Amino acid sequence: MTGSGTPPQIAVIIPAWNAQATLRRAVSSALAQEQVTAEVIIVDDASADGTLECAKALAAKDGRVQVLAQPENRGPAAARNLALENISAPYAAPLDSDDFMEPGRLARLLRIAEQGNWDFVADDLFKVPETGIEGPRTRLWSEDSIGVQPLGFSAFVRGNLSGQRGGRRELGFIKPLMSVGFLNRTSLRYDTGMRLGEDYILYATALARGARFCLTDPAGYVAVTRPDSLSGVHSARDLGALVQGDRTLMAAENLTKAEQAALKKHYIETLKKWHWLRMIDAVKARDFAAAIRCFQAPPAVIGDLFGKLGEQVVIRGAARLPFRAAGPGALKNKNRRGGSP
Repeated sequence: MTGSGTPPQIAVIIPAWNAQATLRRAVSSALAQEQVTAEVIIVDDASADGTLECAKALAAKDGRVQVLAQPENRGPAAARNLALENISAPYAAPLDSDDFMEPGRLARLLRIAEQGNWDFVADDLFKVPETGIEGPRTRLWSEDSIGVQPLGFSAFVRGNLSGQRGGRRELGFIKPLMSVGFLNRTSLRYDTGMRLGEDYILYATALARGARFCLTDPAGYVAVTRPDSLSGVHSARDLGALVQGDRTLMAAENLTKAEQAALKKHYIETLKKWHWLRMIDAVKARDFAAAIRCFQAPPAVIGDLFGKLGEQVVIRGAARLPFRAAGPGALKNKNRRGGSP
């Protein structure tokens, strides 16, 4: 229930980790939504700063705010799942703790959802730098007006190919209004083993399970970009989990050949990034065996590895590579030692 006793129509889910500096802005933007009743669920992910205290202070001032706390840091997927288990509204809307919404956004998305019987309604996002909140805004994935367009599995997956989109403009960044009923009927939740691409996997899985999904023009979600954003930092473990997510999707029996083909492109693209980061980690650790294992991959990935290694040879010079192929000098030294152990 909201502070006025009116059942909420939408629950705004805000996972928060060390977000003391921006949480109040995010929550205030959710509470300021017009022509819709909303509740706000903040999930503190074991922050080390004053995030939890800030969240509790906001809840004390407004009965529409609920605060949950993770006993240990488990990532945004687990935080969002905890919120989903405590929702009373029929729709959920994810909001990152460093982003905010303009008044009227949720009402517009809700009208589209109800009029078209959509399970997911995603608006194009506005991007602004933290240093220029009031400055010019750029759209995430389309410069042109699109109205309301259905989104299918293949188009969504292709929209997440960074090689085609570039500049972190993948569709996985969208923050749709989601039907809680659909999520519950299909037992769909965020993958808690992922800290990268968990949104992409959730939306792709929803589409694979028959979700009615549409895209529309910007309604007022403002994504604030920062150089140190966690969404821009990928570890080999993160990419490995995303690779596994694609593998799980590929096991779905109901995908068409076109959908499988689109998914395989995303899988191979992610696999290339994963194997390259594994190679970098192996080189840093001077682990020759681990470096060799990076080449246990499909031909396209092996070719990509050789290409990147060739670029590094040019950039750094062969003499600076930790692993150097034996050349004429090595053979000369071997002959000098008599050619035997």
